[in-house]
Amino acid sequence: MTTSTAPQQTAIAPNRAVSQMQRLRKMSAAQWATEILKYAVLLFLAITFLLPFYWMVSSAIKNDTQVYTVPPVLWPDPQFWNNFWDAWSSENFNLFTFNTVVRYAIPATVGTVFSSAMVAYSFSRIRWIGRDTVFALVLATLMIPGWVRLVPLFIIFKKLGWLNTFWPLVVPNFFGNAFFIFLLRQFFMSLPDELSDAARIDGANELQTMFRIILPLSVPALAVVALFTFMDAWNDYLGPLIYVNIEEKWVLALGVQRLRNAVAEIGNRQLA
Repeated sequence: MTTSTAPQQTAIAPNRAVSQMQRLRKMSAAQWATEILKYAVLLFLAITFLLPFYWMVSSAIKNDTQVYTVPPVLWPDPQFWNNFWDAWSSENFNLFTFNTVVRYAIPATVGTVFSSAMVAYSFSRIRWIGRDTVFALVLATLMIPGWVRLVPLFIIFKKLGWLNTFWPLVVPNFFGNAFFIFLLRQFFMSLPDELSDAARIDGANELQTMFRIILPLSVPALAVVALFTFMDAWNDYLGPLIYVNIEEKWVLALGVQRLRNAVAEIGNRQLA
């Protein structure tokens, strides 16, 4: 079998190349013009989107006077790469990065992925009375603005003595996220029921079926949940601003904001 299929597989690539060349030869002048125009527009959009990033980098390595020079300096000579280190060393960003990643983002990501997967598995693979009604109530929580929960949660965490700790930022993630529950539920429902039935026949319980069968097949969906949760924790500014007032427990968002206020008139330092 392998000896017969190998030549067929190696012959596919040349056949595709020949068919593509034939398609290009059959294209009319109007089709060629359309293709050229399409790629020209894409190139223009790519340059347009990259231009702000280029301007940010070039301005970050200018000196204090070149930033405000008119006409602007497109690329400075010499380059002041030490502006990046000056901006980094002006605040305790090593500690802020550790707090953001290790003490906040990673625990929040683990909690969200674990809890949302557990709830989504219950809604998608286990049949119990009132399942659809409870799922509808979970989706209804998406319509509640976060500002409505702000004051009640602050009062609860204050009574628990959790202010100036990471508990108010991390613990809520272990109670699931309605959007991620919906996302994972839809993905779990796309998997064949025969997989779970076969696992039960072999004597596996629901937890074994979930962790050994369903979750390994759901790595793409779990990766999306983990990525979004990590990004939310990385960019979170309001939560740490409300619950954490000790500088030793600040996250990057708070440190960057203080740096922006300190160097408001130093353009190159801000862009760095």
